[in-house]
Amino acid sequence: MNAPTTQPSAPRDLTAQVLGPTLSRRIGRAGILVPFLLTFIVLAVASPDFLRFENLANILDQQSGIIIVACAATLVLIAGGIDLSVGAVYGLAGATATQLVATAGVPAGIAAGIGIGAIVGLANGILVTRFRINALIGTLAMTYVVSGVGALATKGNLIVAFDHPEFQKLAATSILGITSAAWIMIAGAIAAAIVLARTALGRYVYATGGNATAARLGGVRVDGVRVTTFVLSGAAAAIAGILDGSRVLSAQASSGAFLTFTVLAGVVVGGTSILGGEGAVWRTVVGCLLIALIGNGFNLLGLDPFYQQIVLGVILLLAVGIDAWSRRLDS
Repeated sequence: MNAPTTQPSAPRDLTAQVLGPTLSRRIGRAGILVPFLLTFIVLAVASPDFLRFENLANILDQQSGIIIVACAATLVLIAGGIDLSVGAVYGLAGATATQLVATAGVPAGIAAGIGIGAIVGLANGILVTRFRINALIGTLAMTYVVSGVGALATKGNLIVAFDHPEFQKLAATSILGITSAAWIMIAGAIAAAIVLARTALGRYVYATGGNATAARLGGVRVDGVRVTTFVLSGAAAAIAGILDGSRVLSAQASSGAFLTFTVLAGVVVGGTSILGGEGAVWRTVVGCLLIALIGNGFNLLGLDPFYQQIVLGVILLLAVGIDAWSRRLDS
């Protein structure tokens, strides 16, 4: 009897055969640098004002709040979650802090704002872990709750603290030509990167997002890790709202309506997987700065801002597509 012949298995993917998983991982890890550097070079050539120190420092200042939130959001996504409530927390915390600055002082306002963010983050974490509510649905519902609380508390009005210029020093103090808000952002990004890459919590975050069941069997408190990332996300959103309220001495509870999309775009464009287990803080920072460069370039070149929305949408689709493609190569 002839032995059965073994048919060669069909290739998973022609691209995987040609490039291999190693190259796909390298593309995922460092690919964001290529469009960032190309955009930077194009703008430097196209606009003489782009490389002015004042312009670059202004980009850092304007993006400080977004990057702070995005760094924390990176931890949430890597751990297998998602937080859509950051925009609502940003608005409520900023308005609360600004209001309390006028009545109880700057320290009390800052503490109350960060406390609100941490509490909302804790509530999100409990909803996701204890009540097993899908993170997308749970944090979306929390967005409506927090936005409603903010609207009731402020009656939809702009909260101002023009009589308290000391509050503005928190975000607008110039140090070596760069605002204190940008320095806080830099310190926060470095801290988040160290936590993710050099601590046990960071390893647990990757393990939880990569394979929660295996992580749990390995002794990782998966629920505790996810709750921690949500608390950090809420606190980061609150800090961003407080800094932006400090910058202009005013805040409105509805001011974070578009923050969530901008943050998630920066994180995903930076290469953090929406499926969890993959990402890095430095790539998130570069992704956010890439989006900021595009917006800055449109302004400097006098281009129609409506085209900017189209470009950002295409970039986001490409980022998600590249993530799915690289995962197919690794599988």
